[in-house]
Amino acid sequence: MTSRRRITVALVGLVALVVVGWFARDLFTGSEPPGGCASASAQSKVPGAASGLRVCALSGLPKEAGTTWESVRAGGPYKYPKNDNVDFFNREGVLPAKARGYYREFTVPTPGESNRGARRLVTGQSGEVYYTADHYKSFVVVDPSR
Repeated sequence: MTSRRRITVALVGLVALVVVGWFARDLFTGSEPPGGCASASAQSKVPGAASGLRVCALSGLPKEAGTTWESVRAGGPYKYPKNDNVDFFNREGVLPAKARGYYREFTVPTPGESNRGARRLVTGQSGEVYYTADHYKSFVVVDPSR
């Protein structure tokens, strides 16, 4: 094999590796939370699981979600008092439809953001806890016991 042919084969291999890596990164870096998630049917006793959304352990979410959840359970204080513990209107329709005032939202701070960022916990009056990492485009049900 000539050196020119070896260089061509190496470049083609390198390009193929980059392309495969580009597509494979989506498997590991989506807006979905990290591990600790299961289908709703596997976690049917968790409030909100009947929504059909995936159920994720609180421990599998970013650590800031756990800190926010502790503030929610304690009734405050909240990092953004004007924006936290306010009605969540579910305008996007991703969560189950409920009467106005059913849901409350809370900021989950994002490290490095100069504003509130996109992450939120949303609670329901029947004990549901939902998490969004992408400003209400998608949600998972949170299992606070795990």
